[in-house]
Amino acid sequence: MLLRGLFVLAALGLFQAIAAADEIAHFTARGTFDDVKEALVAAIEGKGLVIDRVAHVGDMLERTGKDVGATRRLYRKAEILEFCSARISRDMMSADPRQIAYCPYTIAVYTLANGGASPTPGEADRVHIAYRRPPKAEGMAGVERLLDDIVREALK
Repeated sequence: MLLRGLFVLAALGLFQAIAAADEIAHFTARGTFDDVKEALVAAIEGKGLVIDRVAHVGDMLERTGKDVGATRRLYRKAEILEFCSARISRDMMSADPRQIAYCPYTIAVYTLANGGASPTPGEADRVHIAYRRPPKAEGMAGVERLLDDIVREALK
């Protein structure tokens, strides 16, 4: 009975890890952080969108690491670009007003620090791009299409 319980817990943990991985779209690019970020900015602006904010997550983690007892640096550089689309957001929120929680849209761009854990072996030295996949709900398909189009344009 104990063995069966441990197996169920292990299976649930594996399922949660797989589900979490599916919630994040992840890409890698060759080049410098600045070049990849510039390509992302150009792709966002090329859609007629405006970047509302750039969150300097890597700097924040570096600055606060000692305060929380961290001993390992995670990123060399890490930023999150925030933006929105009036048309796509209106469609999304018209389908369900609670979906306001998915706005603004964000795309992260980062490079790992030496020894940083890469989700894909052999790609620690590349620039990473990631975004949260929106749920499969009415009005949300346009959001994922937009994010995917932006990233693929930036990777060209």
